[in-house]
Amino acid sequence: MRCPFCQNEDTQVKDSRPTEDGAAIRRRRHCDKCEQRFTTFERVQLRDLVVLKRSGRRAPFDRDKLARSLSIALRKRPIEPDEVEQMISGIVRKLESQGESEITSETIGGMVMEALRNKDTVAYVRYASVYKDFAAASDFADFIEEADRKKS
Repeated sequence: MRCPFCQNEDTQVKDSRPTEDGAAIRRRRHCDKCEQRFTTFERVQLRDLVVLKRSGRRAPFDRDKLARSLSIALRKRPIEPDEVEQMISGIVRKLESQGESEITSETIGGMVMEALRNKDTVAYVRYASVYKDFAAASDFADFIEEADRKKS
């Protein structure tokens, strides 16, 4: 593993342990050249996923992009980082287990919306405002009214 500080290719693993959800291995590493320490995560990847965008463009699936979009929706919400990681891992597992290597962005967005609706309604509305591209305040009101009807 290359050191992120000095780019040295010779680093040593000092400690390995599973993450709390057991979906990854956390490794503490040490660079012999610059003496810095850093952490890496190793996850099982069943297949390379490709996202089919609305524009027709294809892009490799990026777990970090999914994590960033969730963290924006969940900012200042009472959700623990471990819960967010479990949510991300669950979505990725569902995507990989579908058996398709190409997945539409709508499918991913739908899974994220479902996960957020079950976890935090404020984050659900925040994510929906971007995902559904609300143009006016009335779009928010309509969406919230529809979400409340589905809850009942």
